[in-house]
Amino acid sequence: MNRITFHSVIPAVFANCENLHSEVWGRQLSFEKGKTYLLEADSGQGKSTFCSYVIGYRHDYKGTISFDNEPVSKKHTNWWVDVRKQHIAYLFQELRLFPELTAYENVEIKNRLTGCKTHAQITEWFERLGIADKMDTKVALLSFGQQQRVAMLRALAQPFDFLLADEPVSHLDDENATLMGRLMMEEVQRQGAGVIVTSIGKHFNMHYDQIIHL
Repeated sequence: MNRITFHSVIPAVFANCENLHSEVWGRQLSFEKGKTYLLEADSGQGKSTFCSYVIGYRHDYKGTISFDNEPVSKKHTNWWVDVRKQHIAYLFQELRLFPELTAYENVEIKNRLTGCKTHAQITEWFERLGIADKMDTKVALLSFGQQQRVAMLRALAQPFDFLLADEPVSHLDDENATLMGRLMMEEVQRQGAGVIVTSIGKHFNMHYDQIIHL
């Protein structure tokens, strides 16, 4: 997958809004593989809705969303499963980790689907993010900031053309946000992928090819 395009997309919830000031909704906008985007938004402007559309969890919109010029709104479930497995990695704002599993098991359960990473590579990731001592700790016992780092590692443990990161550093201090951003971009560049980071405030301090206001 090389391109994600929004063409005149309007969420159903905004269908009757006459003064919708957005660089996304109702516009023609493309996200290119290999480029990095920051999507800034105020609360309630549809940031999570945008992510749900890209990942195929919701289709309550007018207009067209295309992957490589192919409309996606009527694609079947198995097609979307393959997209999420091979083409779009997603870091959820609410993380969606399994609290009863350990930090390592939460990453490995994703990695088992594709065998993308070795045990040694995943262990190195934990070490670089300063949570190697938490690998065998159940996620329910970790702080939210530690859980954010685990969730990022889980998102990276697959092949992808695009990485969609929804509020990835909201509970991290600057040092840990920098470490996480650096590791993320190394994997993104290794895979030649595109990145879409969403934010209503704090975000990775790095170069963005385009900053878009939702």
